[in-house]
This record gives sequence, structure tokens and C-alpha cells, in this order.
Amino acid sequence: MPRLLLPARLAACLLMLATFLTVVRPADAAVPDRKGWVLWNQTTATTIGTGTWPAGSTVVVLAPGRYQVKLPGQGAPNGVVHVTAINNAPHWCQAENWFQSGPDEIINIRCYRVGGALDPTSFSAFFVRASGGPAPGPYGYVDSAASGALVSQYNSTGAANTSTPTGVGQWLVKFPGLVAGGTLDGSLQATAVNAATGARCKVSGWSSSASGQAVKVLCFNSAGALLNTRFALTYQYKVSLYGAAIPPKYYGYFLNQPPAGPPSTNLNSVLGLGANTIMATGPGLAMVTFPRIAFTQNTVQVTAYGANSNFCGLQTFWTNSTVGPDLYVRNVNCFTTAGAPVATGFTVSANSIL
Repeated sequence: MPRLLLPARLAACLLMLATFLTVVRPADAAVPDRKGWVLWNQTTATTIGTGTWPAGSTVVVLAPGRYQVKLPGQGAPNGVVHVTAINNAPHWCQAENWFQSGPDEIINIRCYRVGGALDPTSFSAFFVRASGGPAPGPYGYVDSAASGALVSQYNSTGAANTSTPTGVGQWLVKFPGLVAGGTLDGSLQATAVNAATGARCKVSGWSSSASGQAVKVLCFNSAGALLNTRFALTYQYKVSLYGAAIPPKYYGYFLNQPPAGPPSTNLNSVLGLGANTIMATGPGLAMVTFPRIAFTQNTVQVTAYGANSNFCGLQTFWTNSTVGPDLYVRNVNCFTTAGAPVATGFTVSANSIL
């Protein structure tokens, strides 16, 4: 090759690279763009490193039962938040709001005890903002106002999600194009968003079809009455709760109806469908084992499932065993509105940064 052609070819390659970097901006091309989670230990007033990402994430107590989470470097508009209370006694947590502050993401959280009073508790909180795509698997979320108007949304096929009120405290959310192959596939997480009063949301049922996912969401006030409120809902199938696949290599989800849902609602990213297990360990208590995915930093989220006002959380922090390594959720704990332990449906999702 003549030497005089090399500079020209090099210049052409550099121009193509510059064009690619201009068109494919990180904020527009990644699923997700931003993500983060924290595991808060109320007893020691510290975050737990194995359940917190990125490093340096903080929690500030604003008032008894109110917290502000900062995820450094993960600031982005919109997105969704999920939060799960961790307490031996019946508690739930909800999002108050979230927003970008410079390079960081700020999440305000409210946690309640039975009866509707704000109350301190440990919790696991999660944030993601996605754009671009497609995702490596059917994936989507909505941040829905009580009216059904979408504050933000994501659908890995590029289709437009919808949220339609069907009664007080009831919505039908559709994720068109998120086709998984069966009649009930994947997993869901739902979280109430309310800055004024105690609120909790759950999935009362959903169906998978050739047109996508149709999800029924119910939300309640502290007394167990249906409540119109804003809520966040995320759908995942063969993909992590934050919409990525490799990484992470290690994630899983499980539906307890009860008993366990079909294999297509029980995924382990290492072992495949049907590999995770559940065992009743007491009134309203269930241990869920996710084999071979216990790699930190990881997060676990729980949502109650069924057409009643029961709610669920975590009894204590999950365990990352060195054997397997297996992740043990011991236990998911579920309660009636009055705070009595109850065996009821739930979905649980475990996700690693690796």
C-alpha cells in the first residue's frame, strides 16, 4: 500500500469514529442509563455495602420514618423507584419523590407501621432510568399518576405503555410488544408514590399474550381502603430489574401465588427457569433461595400479589452465602392490613451488579 494513502485512511477512520460517538451518546444508547440501590440498616444507622451501589451512596434521616437517599453520579430525569421495608414487625415503605441534583440522584422515602404512622425501619431502595434499546429481554416500566397519565415510561420495543384507571385505586397497565411466549411470564415490582399519606401498591394479576403484558395494579391507604395515588411499576423477563443482562450475569425472580407460579415466573440467570425454591418457615413467612447468583453488590425487592389489601416486605436482610454461592431471602414476610401474619402471594426479584 502506498505510504501516502495511510494518513487519508486514518483520517477517514477517525471521522467515522467521531460520527459514531456523536450519534450514539451514552445517555441515549444504554439500557439502563443510570441505576443504583441502597440497603439501609436502621439499627446501626448505616448503609450495608453488599447491598449498596454505587459506593458512596448515602442515606440521611429527615424525620422519624422519612429518609433521603443519594446515589452519586446516577442523576437522570424520570426513571422509576422501588422500595421494600425490612422489619420483623409489619411495615411498608413508599417513594415520596425522586429527582436529579447535579450528577446525583435523590430519592425521598417514607416508611410506615400498621395504623398509618411514620416509623423508622430498615429498607432496600432501587432506582433505574432507561432509554434507547432494545433491551436484551422484554423489559419496561411506568411511573403513573393516579389519573393514568404517565410521568415517565420505558418499553424495550419502543412502544408506548399505557395506564388506565378502572376504578378507585385500580389500574390496568399495558406493556405492548413485550412478548415473552406464554400466558404468565416474567416478574413485576410495584411501589406507591405519595408524599402526603401512607400508601401501598401491589399487583393483583397479569396476563402475557401475543400483544404484550397486561397488568392489574391495586393501591391502598393505611386502613386498607382502595386509594388513588401515583405508582411505579416495572416488568422484567429474562433480564434484570434494571434492564441489563450481561452484565449482570446474576439475577433472578420468583412468583409465589401461593403456591409457586409457573416456571416462566421463576427464573435463575445461571440455572434457568424453575430453579429457585420457596419454603414456608412460619406464619406469613417464606424463605426463597436463589442458587448461584449471590454476587455483590446486589439488591432484593418484594411486591405483594393478589386481589386483597395484604402487603409484604422482608423480615431481615438477605444472605449471600459463599456456598453455591446462593442468595437466601429469609424471609419474605406478609401481613393483613391489621398487621396479622398471612400466607399470601408476592413477587421477589434479586439482582446483582455483576
